Amino acid sequence: MFRTHGPRRLLVTALAAALLATAACTPGEQAAPLASPGVEASGEVELWHFFTDREAAAIAEIVKDFEAKHPKVKVTVKGGQDDTKMLQAIGAGQGPDVGLSYSTDIVGKFCSSGAWTDLTPYLQRDGIDLKRYPEVIRSYTEFRGKRCAMPFLADVYGLYYNKKIFAEAGVAGPPKTLAELTELAKKLTVRKPDGTIERAGFLPSFGFYENSPSHLAPTVGANWLNADGTSAIGSDPKWQELIRWQKDLVDWYGYDKLEKFRAGLGDEWSADNAFHKGKVAMNVDGEWRMAFLRDQAKDVSFGVAPLPVADPARYGGGYVTGNVIGVSRTAKNNEAAWALVRFLTTETAAIVKLSNGIRNVPSTTDALTSTELVVDPEFQVFLDIFAHPATVTTPPSAIGAAYQEELSGFLQSYQAGTTTDLAGGLKKVDQQIDNLVKLAG
Repeated sequence: MFRTHGPRRLLVTALAAALLATAACTPGEQAAPLASPGVEASGEVELWHFFTDREAAAIAEIVKDFEAKHPKVKVTVKGGQDDTKMLQAIGAGQGPDVGLSYSTDIVGKFCSSGAWTDLTPYLQRDGIDLKRYPEVIRSYTEFRGKRCAMPFLADVYGLYYNKKIFAEAGVAGPPKTLAELTELAKKLTVRKPDGTIERAGFLPSFGFYENSPSHLAPTVGANWLNADGTSAIGSDPKWQELIRWQKDLVDWYGYDKLEKFRAGLGDEWSADNAFHKGKVAMNVDGEWRMAFLRDQAKDVSFGVAPLPVADPARYGGGYVTGNVIGVSRTAKNNEAAWALVRFLTTETAAIVKLSNGIRNVPSTTDALTSTELVVDPEFQVFLDIFAHPATVTTPPSAIGAAYQEELSGFLQSYQAGTTTDLAGGLKKVDQQIDNLVKLAG
């Protein structure tokens, strides 16, 4: 299983960033001319995506539906790809006609470099109403007025909790505040006589599974960037609030003990996932985890809830991101490529079928309310988080996810105790990010 959420998502490396720069359109390069409205697409299209196994099967099925509707188009599908491979191929003048990325954070780079084609002319020609997409989704599929990506499906983050462990401890329900999360984490933790962790109520370490600063920032309402694209991390006191809360809990466990415990846990995407095995009582994760639990850990009784927050007025919101899809600047058949993108991202029946198959959140308002959408009580929690006014995403940037990577690097050092100056460290993070922004232009 290959999926990087957060995201799922901070695998946009310096190599990938460099490759994006080489993928930039040369001055004067012209986009392929648009066909007249209503002209039927034909020819061959190559689609690259990152899904494998069960999720890849859902992609294959929806591609068959596309080909049935567009019999003059033949789609070749290559699964198990990642953004770096795609960027290497585009930089070499090759690659797919249509690329599906796991990272909304890459959109700024895709758009600013020209690696993906500006879709605005196609959207305007075909009369696509972007108001069908919630504002938070529209925000992560364009950069500086250029819409080079369309939303595939959305991902929403919440708190999973083990109902059996809760019941045995006499806990009535999930925590709603960070203070309550701390209290429950301590109550539900089990240690051996020597202090070794046997079960963590909540594992707070940054870098564990989906514990990224992007996913946790909404718990305090922390801001990433200023309006001019420079870093707001060092000047926003909310970051210090979040990090101090996390570090206090890390210190309660003992950093070395946490690291020893983490080393014995299973891979996030395997059946040995720590939550599957009851090694953690609460865990941050996306809506897709439900499908994995029901497939790989059928005996686990779990509940889901919005992430706990510092301010109770924010409870119910969270973090949203998703997969994005676009037409490569090296596409050999732009019209057929756009026809595939349009089918996957604008046709309600296709979006709903994908959501039901992959168990991600639909990206359009009509798909969200479709009677064909499979909605159980747990999935509804994620739909409610998605629709909450306090739900946010990470802002697009010309440096891609580099601003998140800079903070993540500092947090690894800070939680380990090798760096102790929080305010000073965050100011250095600001400087590093601002230098990258300046270099990016």
